[in-house]
Amino acid sequence: MRRTAPLLPALAAALLLTACGSERPGAHDAGVGAGGATPQTAVSGPAVDGVRITSVTIPSASPAASGVSAAYEVTNSGAEELTYTVIFDFTASGGGAVTHQKVTVGPVGPGRTTRGTVRAGSLPPGAPSVTGVKVAEVTAVPVAEAPAAPGVCPPSGIRVTADDGDAAMGLRVVGLTLENCGERDRTVRGYPQVTLLDEDRQPVDGVRILRGSGGIATVTGFDDAPRTLTLRPGERASADLMWRNTTGFGTAVDIPYVRVRATPGAAPVLITPHLDLGTTGRLGVSAWRAAAQQQGAHGAGTP
Repeated sequence: MRRTAPLLPALAAALLLTACGSERPGAHDAGVGAGGATPQTAVSGPAVDGVRITSVTIPSASPAASGVSAAYEVTNSGAEELTYTVIFDFTASGGGAVTHQKVTVGPVGPGRTTRGTVRAGSLPPGAPSVTGVKVAEVTAVPVAEAPAAPGVCPPSGIRVTADDGDAAMGLRVVGLTLENCGERDRTVRGYPQVTLLDEDRQPVDGVRILRGSGGIATVTGFDDAPRTLTLRPGERASADLMWRNTTGFGTAVDIPYVRVRATPGAAPVLITPHLDLGTTGRLGVSAWRAAAQQQGAHGAGTP
């Protein structure tokens, strides 16, 4: 396993709070400043959309020590049970992100607080020393629409999830997976039904949702006609969302939430791909296909 680089001697334990590099106003960066070596530093600062870092641990006794970590708490001040997705940035002394971790927390009931710990993991050779941690991004989904956790099959018998996406030269592709985790065969045909939602989880107007690529880019398999798929228990189908993040005249549009129905009338699942649509106003959706039929390269094709 690759290990973190040794901490610089000047980096010690006094706490430094900043908002440098934050993707949202109010995000805080908890780290170490000048002073003596203290492995764990308590943090006091404002929460970011209900998420607050409470302490940071940066090993200093040995350069071989791994496990830079941050303790955090998530407080649900709303009126419904929520599942949170949080991205934590592990930062260098200048505030830039060295690595990040995505954590799913929940369900968290109304008025309740859940606590946990996030770890940086291994870093590539030559990476800067991690000196701080900050909350970079938070999304919250009502439990009834949250994607099922790994190993958990929802009552519908169908699990719908999204990957982290691929990007190349301004072209973005996020993959959707539909898994038959139930005990009987399932038939799927056509396109996923998607609804774009803003930060308040309200529908977004002004974006055309296209069946197929709609000229966004030429990607192998994306414009294949829909076929009827019969999925036996354990089998999967996949589809993709594709867009460009070009920004021109007008106001750029960012979509934090996408509500997905695998088929008409299916229970909705709320995913959080954060679509940076720029000013293009278009989102392409491919038809469901057997999961074994992968496209040539996710997001690859003619730009």
